[in-house]
Amino acid sequence: MKIIIHRGINQIGGCITEIATDNVRILIDLGQNLPDREGIVNDDLASREAIAKITQDIDAIFYTHYHGDHLGLFHYVPDIIPQYIGRVAKQVTLCKHQQLSYIKGREELSKEEISKLDRMNVLISGLTVNIGDIKVTPYFVSHSAYDAYMFLIETDGKRILHTGDFRGHGYLSKGLLPTIKKLILSQTKVDFLITEGTMLSRLNERVMSENELQREAGEIMARYKNVFVMCSSTDMERLASFYAANKNLRNRPLICDHFQKNVLEIFTKSAGDHSSLFCFDKVYNFNPKNKKLIHWMEDKGFCMFVRATDKFKDYYQTLVSRLDLKDTVLIYSMWKEYINNTGKHAMQCYIDFVSMFPHVEKLHTSGHASPEFLVEVCNLVNPTLGIIPIHSENSTNYSKLPIEEHLQQRILISSRIIDKVEIILS
Repeated sequence: MKIIIHRGINQIGGCITEIATDNVRILIDLGQNLPDREGIVNDDLASREAIAKITQDIDAIFYTHYHGDHLGLFHYVPDIIPQYIGRVAKQVTLCKHQQLSYIKGREELSKEEISKLDRMNVLISGLTVNIGDIKVTPYFVSHSAYDAYMFLIETDGKRILHTGDFRGHGYLSKGLLPTIKKLILSQTKVDFLITEGTMLSRLNERVMSENELQREAGEIMARYKNVFVMCSSTDMERLASFYAANKNLRNRPLICDHFQKNVLEIFTKSAGDHSSLFCFDKVYNFNPKNKKLIHWMEDKGFCMFVRATDKFKDYYQTLVSRLDLKDTVLIYSMWKEYINNTGKHAMQCYIDFVSMFPHVEKLHTSGHASPEFLVEVCNLVNPTLGIIPIHSENSTNYSKLPIEEHLQQRILISSRIIDKVEIILS
């Protein structure tokens, strides 16, 4: 048996993990590299030829969630290879790519992407998928992408837990440790833990819970009448935080565009059935010609979800002459490094967009596990053979975690063979 980390060692994003036996090969994620500050993606795997090579003889691909750094190369995959993703994740991704199809010059690419997505198989938490002699069981995790999964992979008498991206401070996080304890460890031990370490480069950063973020959002909204919010359009838990904070003020409309409204409707029809927190039932689609809506916004104030696009620049220009700028704020709820002019992760389009607003409040918490929660997960799983850190800028930082001493010795950052399992870390 082999565990091959094609990408993800000492790198955030672009994740590709392979599990192989003598009979079957599967991939966990087929992610694209993150873009540079100009929005350009440099990725030597982003071609049909490169993906045909890396997926040769692959029997199936499983996606932990719908972020591009885990899913982004899916459309290059030959049709003969089955691909799996969560049911709601599939709906959200389809919605996103239908929106992208309106971009001029992208029609054919979008047509191919939508066709591939339509054919994707859906995952259900706890329901095992058998691919030859490999069993893959998905379990729900909280992340900044809804309907994300970790995978328990069982083959050749070994059990591998691949966590994907996850966190412990979201609204939906409380089930993770009980799931590991009751549904995974109650059967028998885990041999290898493949897990993320995004926050390891930010060991001193305080991680705020979504509940805390909602309270702080409410305080900002109480100080400002006109509130624009820049956050991920597909982060259900973050959208719920702002929706709830705005709702508590009463009579202020929640405004967005047609795409965002469609995404919110997907979340309402799925997660909204289980919790009122995710029921986005009163959302208004912005139209510059809708005078009744604009008068309501002028009178009562509003909360508007925005993105760093020309369309939203136009929307802002339509409204700005009607607004008291002293009473207008942008709440920036994304990673601060995207708008750090001197940082290597800066996004120029984000910097330009944010600079339009008279007041900016930064209010964000990570979609990834805090160092403290990584310690809890590692100690609980207690893998017998190894911990393989991925999705981290420096995998050696894992040794800085105060995990149990015997687990420190099992952190794998170089290729080796352990108990007849070949570990290949590219």
